[in-house]
Order: sequence, then structure tokens, then C-alpha cells
Amino acid sequence: MHLAYDVIVVGSGFSAIAVTCNLIEQLPASAKVAVVGDDPGFGRGTAYRTELYLHRLNVPAGRMSLLPHQPDDFVDWLKSHGRPLQAGDFASRSDYGLYVRDTLARLLRKRDGRCRVDFIKAKAAGCVERYSSTLAFHLGNGDEIAGKNVVLCLGVGNATLPVAPDGVPPLLRSRIVENPWRLSWLRRVAPSDAVCILGSGLTMIDQVLALRAHGHAGKIDVLSRRGLAPLGHAWKPPAPLPIDVETLPDTISGILKTLRGKSRTVADWRAVMDGLRPATQALWQRLSSKERARFLRHALPWWNIHRHRVAPDVFDRFEKLVLDGTVRFHAGFLKSLGAEEGRLVASYRVRATREIAEIRADWLVNCTGMERAGISHSPLLKEMSRFELIVPDPLGLGIQVDAASEVIAPSRISPARLFAVGALTAGQFWEITAVPDIRVQAKVVVEEIVSRG
Repeated sequence: MHLAYDVIVVGSGFSAIAVTCNLIEQLPASAKVAVVGDDPGFGRGTAYRTELYLHRLNVPAGRMSLLPHQPDDFVDWLKSHGRPLQAGDFASRSDYGLYVRDTLARLLRKRDGRCRVDFIKAKAAGCVERYSSTLAFHLGNGDEIAGKNVVLCLGVGNATLPVAPDGVPPLLRSRIVENPWRLSWLRRVAPSDAVCILGSGLTMIDQVLALRAHGHAGKIDVLSRRGLAPLGHAWKPPAPLPIDVETLPDTISGILKTLRGKSRTVADWRAVMDGLRPATQALWQRLSSKERARFLRHALPWWNIHRHRVAPDVFDRFEKLVLDGTVRFHAGFLKSLGAEEGRLVASYRVRATREIAEIRADWLVNCTGMERAGISHSPLLKEMSRFELIVPDPLGLGIQVDAASEVIAPSRISPARLFAVGALTAGQFWEITAVPDIRVQAKVVVEEIVSRG
């Protein structure tokens, strides 16, 4: 079966739902839209399907409305559902997932003047150019669809373990949790079990708190390359310090020196980070490829812990576990996984030394987060790259797009327009994985599609 659409949205995460909602709002009733994805939790993604109340958003509720031109929408939804939070509070991720679902459902209930939207539960397996001015996708269910406009909303895959568990007997491999968001593993953890977590970012904090909520009382060892953990938002956030990007140096070292100097002029360093947030994309675009690579090699871990902070009460809860010795940090590079006397053994090289140390645990949990926004996780993207329909970003940050999020592919001949939204555009925008940035990008992309007809 071959169907033609005005717009095809490829993906089933938050980016896809943000684009779809904007299409419903802006396209005429005569338009036809297809949304292609095989995730049963469409729009909620991994992060927003969690049911644990301790898993909070890392952005205040007042900045999380799905549609940027309706800034109070999420806070109003919370109040109407018996969650009377204020704009500065941090809602649960589960509630946000429900809000996203409800927002889409509300828009779809508009029968008059609404474009047609077909949700196709299938995986896009391949893409070809058609002479009819379209891009066509072969679907896993055997169908083919074609569109004059296509928006790629594919996220990133889970990062794999940094080493193969070859030395682990089959019976113990069930104690290696490669995807911690499948929370069923928590029910198998005994209260006194020792747990080793690989990675020390936001996912690590989520899993530590999930363990405690499920009755775990044992020790938790955290191994990461630098042993750094995310910092917390302030209970009373300081006013952001306005920062003029044009006055900042062109090198990472110079920028860091300047920002440190500004931090000494304010009572709370968060004022500098929050002042930089609206200008981050512009700052990234000023950097040369050499300086971007230097940032990724040397500054990224420190950027992450200061920029991507956790809710203040969540941070306080986690910090108590660190202070009482329940959670212990190790800085080093994992070398191998093995087993000894019925337990897992993680061998690692201690950072800045040649010393090899070991962590013995009953469970090993992969919290190294999401892989960098490349194309290797997606068979579709790899095939599109092979046919030069897309071009990978030189630093491995997704694919090349222009300032309007339109995909750059010089060898593509079809006049059909191809856009990308979300993590795939990190090479152009850098800060493009959080809701406040994606929702704006989605609106701008849809406006561009509508303006061309």
C-alpha cells in the first residue's frame, strides 16, 4: 500500500509529539499528516513513563508547557488534576508524560478545521527519493508512505556497557542491568545487596532513589570517569545574570575564565549559569570546530553537573546518602567485568594513576546515560547516510542541519523538504535535548513548513 502525505513525522518521543501538536494547530484542514513510530508509549518516551514520584523534572514547571505560546498550560494542567504546584516547583516526570498525552488528545478532539493525522505503528526501515517530489519510507509492516515534508524526530539510543561482560558466567549476567529504565529489576534486589552503578549523572540519581524507595538498604558504589555528580537547583533561585555572548572570548579556556570571574561577582553561581542558558545556542554557534571538540573533550562533564541540575529536595535526599556513606564515588575507567565467589567484580583504573582497583557487588547497573547523538543506533539513519540523504555531524552530534533545522544533504535531488528536531540537531544547536528548547524548535520548523505551503 502506498499513501501520500503533506508531512511525515518519523519518531515517537517528545520531539515527535511537539511537532505533531504544532502541525495540528497550524496546518489547514485539507492537509494530511502521518506519524510513524513503534513505541507503545508514544510521546512519553523513557523519561516520562516512570511512575516513581521521586523521579522529577529538572526544569521548573513554569517552563515546561508543550506549546511555547501557552506558557501557563502545564501549571494549569497540574492544578486541574489536583497537583497545585507553582511555576517554580518541580513536577514528577510521570505527571509530565500524562500532560503531554492529554495535550495531544485535546488537540485531536478538535474535529472542525483540523488536519488529518494518521498514527502508523511501524518502524521506518528505509527511505528513497521519488520523482513525484517526495521522500518515501519503507515501513516494517510492508507498507510505503511518501511525503512532501519530512521531520525526523529520532532521539538517541541507550549507551552500551563500556566493556563486554565476557568474564561473567551466564548465571550472573542477569545481575547486569543494561537498561535501568526497565524498572522490573528493582523487585529482584534484596535489601542488603551491594550495587555498583556505572555513570554518575542524572540517571544514577534516579536509580539510587528508586532503589531506596523499593526498600534497598545496602551500599551503592558509583563508578565514573571523573566521579562527578549533578548539583542541585537552589531552593530560592537567584535572578539570572544577563550575559552578552558577543563579549565572550572565542576559546573554551577564555570563556571559562570569564564565567568564573562573573561567578565571583554574584552570591550564587547559579545566576551565571541561568543567565547563560538563553544564549547557549548562540555561544555554541560562535565556536570553531576545534573549540567545540575541545569543549567535548575537557569541559563537558563540568558543564553537565552545573547546567543540568536536580530539584532541590531531590538533591538534599541524595546528598544525605552520600554524606552517611551509603553512596560512595569512585573516579576511574572500567577495564573489565568478571565474577568471583558468586559476585560481580568491576575492575577499573583509578583516575590519574596506573593503579587497578576493584568493586565487588551483587548488581551492576548501567547508568552511563544516552549515547552521544549519532546515527549508529538507528538502521534508518545509517541507510539514509549511506544513500547521502543525510550527512553525519563531524563531531558525532547527530546530522548536519542549517539554522532553520533543515537537513543539509548536497547530493539529495528531490525537492521534498527534510527537517530534524531534537537531539539529532545537537551539532548545530548543542542545547536541544530539553523541553524548553525542543518545543521552540518544533514550532519554528512547523512554521517553516506552513510558510512554503
